[in-house]
Amino acid sequence: MRIIIVGAGMVGTQLAKYLVQEKHDVSLIESNEERARHASNRLDCLVLHDGGNSLSALEEAGLDKADALVCVTDSDEVNMIICGLAASRQSALLKIARVRNDDYVWLNRPGTGRVLGIDHFVHPDVEAARTVLDAVEHGAMGEILSFANTSYELGSIDIAEKSAFDGLALRDFRSLVKAESLVTLLERGGECILPSGSTTLTRKDRMYILAKEEDMSGIFALAGRLEKPLRKIGIVGGGRIGSLIAEGLLKTSGEDKKRPPVFSFFKSFIPKSIRRVIIIEKDYELCKDLAARFPEALILNEDISDESFVGEERIDGLDLIITATANQELNMIAALYLKSRGVHRAIAVVTGQGYTAIARKLGVDVVLPRQSVVVDSILSHLMGERVKGVHRIGGGGTDIIEIEISHNTAVLGTPLTQFRLPRGGLVMLVQRGEESFIPTGDYVFTEKDRIILIAKTGSEADLERLFGASP
Repeated sequence: MRIIIVGAGMVGTQLAKYLVQEKHDVSLIESNEERARHASNRLDCLVLHDGGNSLSALEEAGLDKADALVCVTDSDEVNMIICGLAASRQSALLKIARVRNDDYVWLNRPGTGRVLGIDHFVHPDVEAARTVLDAVEHGAMGEILSFANTSYELGSIDIAEKSAFDGLALRDFRSLVKAESLVTLLERGGECILPSGSTTLTRKDRMYILAKEEDMSGIFALAGRLEKPLRKIGIVGGGRIGSLIAEGLLKTSGEDKKRPPVFSFFKSFIPKSIRRVIIIEKDYELCKDLAARFPEALILNEDISDESFVGEERIDGLDLIITATANQELNMIAALYLKSRGVHRAIAVVTGQGYTAIARKLGVDVVLPRQSVVVDSILSHLMGERVKGVHRIGGGGTDIIEIEISHNTAVLGTPLTQFRLPRGGLVMLVQRGEESFIPTGDYVFTEKDRIILIAKTGSEADLERLFGASP
């Protein structure tokens, strides 16, 4: 694909880097000279120092031959105007705009038509909040990726020392875990490993395991992580993300039908019984707004970095703390400090992947890199008709991809024993109608099957060859 990206901030450069790795033709437009120079030095693509709302810049970036336009500048209005400008010249262009204003997102909900010709809006705060809520729904024991219309989940967790998995060879995994499951990936010392039967699990390995929802807590317990009910939850930061998280915790899913799903294969969040929600925010005026909006929550106008406040308000008695301020360093420090004071679980919102590994190693249970969540959402819209979703794991070096088998797919009718994914990939789940299952060697690719596979980043061209139309 030929893709134009407007905006070379963290999301724009991360998205461009991924697309270049996947052998797409990428042009990047950035109005800030320093950002443009930085992107040009780091990325193997065309970088233009110009404003994206300049038609001449869009044309120089290849608008006439482009397949998609992604606008991720700091301004909602600029992003929308650029998409509208491009639509006037290239009506068939796929147009994606990042926006933070709720009104713009709901204007684009199904059945309302396109605004300014924009195909998809991506709202960073909604994306981040929904991911946090999914983690809360699963006890905040580790990152959980759920798949719509299936009972399966992909859970990731660090193996604790002296747990049942510490020192276990995968060939013996079935003797310990009786439930249907599959170890899909290991992170070890900064490296991602697609395991085989001879692989031995060790402490501090991060294990990605596919299993049914009802079996996941038992598997996590074997890894050394016991589930505990989360009845008292604290949210640090009452801004956009914090308030959206509170809304999800305090309202039923039926009252929130306007919110679009994050990914095509994610389940919607269904809140469990929550005993108490506490929101901690140092801005007094914001606290007044939060108190009016969430009368059932306890709103504390305090600074989380004040040690005396933590003791006085018994914040250390929380089951879960979610740190969602605009300061990622504060989020990490507050999560770790409160865990040291006895809070059972901690979720920290950070900016990008760089802090994710650090926060995990220090003991934060779930780390949410905001920019990566946004990039994944954009990729899910970009990857073509057959690709229904993309989610990057393992520090961004491995992809979970959902693909639908069509009537003219090259692999149609091929048994799994004759199928080899590139670079050691793995077909890990199949959804066929109402049925979902982990495929065995006798599985045959059938029209309308939805398969979920894991593959190294950079394999997209090979996947397109395998799952594209037959010649």
